[in-house]
Amino acid sequence: MKNIIYLIFWLIAISPCLAQKVNINKTILWEKGIGNYNNYRIPSIITSKKGTLLAFCEARESGDTGDIDVLMKRSTDNGITWSDESIVWSDGENTCGNPTPVIDHQTGRIWLFLTWNHGDDNETQIIHKKSKFPRLPYLSFSDDDGLTWSEPKNMNDSCRNPSWGWYATGPGVGIQIKKGKFKGRLVIPSNHSYDDINGEIRNGPFNYGAHVLFSDNNGSSWEISDSIFPGCNESQIVELENGDLMMNMRSYNNQFSRAYSISTDGGYSWSKIKHDYQLVESKCQASILNYGMFNKKNMYLFSNPAVPIGRTNMTIKTSFDNCKTWINSKVIHSGPSAYSCLTKLPNGNIGIFYEGGKTSAYEKMIFISFKPDALFSDSSF
Repeated sequence: MKNIIYLIFWLIAISPCLAQKVNINKTILWEKGIGNYNNYRIPSIITSKKGTLLAFCEARESGDTGDIDVLMKRSTDNGITWSDESIVWSDGENTCGNPTPVIDHQTGRIWLFLTWNHGDDNETQIIHKKSKFPRLPYLSFSDDDGLTWSEPKNMNDSCRNPSWGWYATGPGVGIQIKKGKFKGRLVIPSNHSYDDINGEIRNGPFNYGAHVLFSDNNGSSWEISDSIFPGCNESQIVELENGDLMMNMRSYNNQFSRAYSISTDGGYSWSKIKHDYQLVESKCQASILNYGMFNKKNMYLFSNPAVPIGRTNMTIKTSFDNCKTWINSKVIHSGPSAYSCLTKLPNGNIGIFYEGGKTSAYEKMIFISFKPDALFSDSSF
């Protein structure tokens, strides 16, 4: 009898510990040193019209330049199991990267913007316009839910200003506007470098700016928006409740926070940038998502390594007032972590695909999913 009493007291004592962890589904999609490439970076994940998860990454032999391919894995069961990797784009020893997909929910087609540069050229050379070739936007698509992809098409003529140096799509995903005058418009967040006599990027008179690419004819043709500047690049976009668009951007303006801009005309023109000091970070990519209705309110999600110095503490924040205030900050990976991408799963769970590790942020490409209630619980990840 005494042993039973002790057992009961022991179970009561440890029950808070047992309840501390969130129930998550976790998969390491790619890991440094494992597979056919040296390392993997730049996560992108999107949910297709049919409910298939498509996870993309850059497969690298070294760093940000040189031989880089674009890989993809698919899941048809809410991220429980995943396909073998497939190569979406490879061009010898050249750089193929920045996969930025968008779903056309009217047609089901998946558009995939990418960027290319010569493998011998690095970002500094491209910004200074001393590279062998410019960095160019390319476009591919899939009509079979990501099983096969068209040959990437050079989009330089319509999607790049010739005066720009650096060029990148995303990293992350694009959106399709759901309401208002511009309903159906496909929008791809992008960024570039430009000449600026007051700029100090890469020790030269250059600066970073952001823009979007948009299409009003289901991707048949694309246009460039006005630019957002100064000192912002790596951008993601979200549609607000009234149909306006918010661009959320990495900032080089020494504010230790995310920059943002608003468009009231479907992404064609943009307001002067401001900084959201609730979204702390030290120059890194981030993700933002309009999740949709949760507990009868429209919920927005934001993820990034939420620290002013370094890259640690991958965190998800939530907003219920059109991204004006951010609450329920939830650390999902307390160690080194960097880029991320959020998506809503067909079963309503939240999915996040991010870079993380124990000693380096670039050890693993990790996918986790969980019920949205977990963001508001006392349990930890």
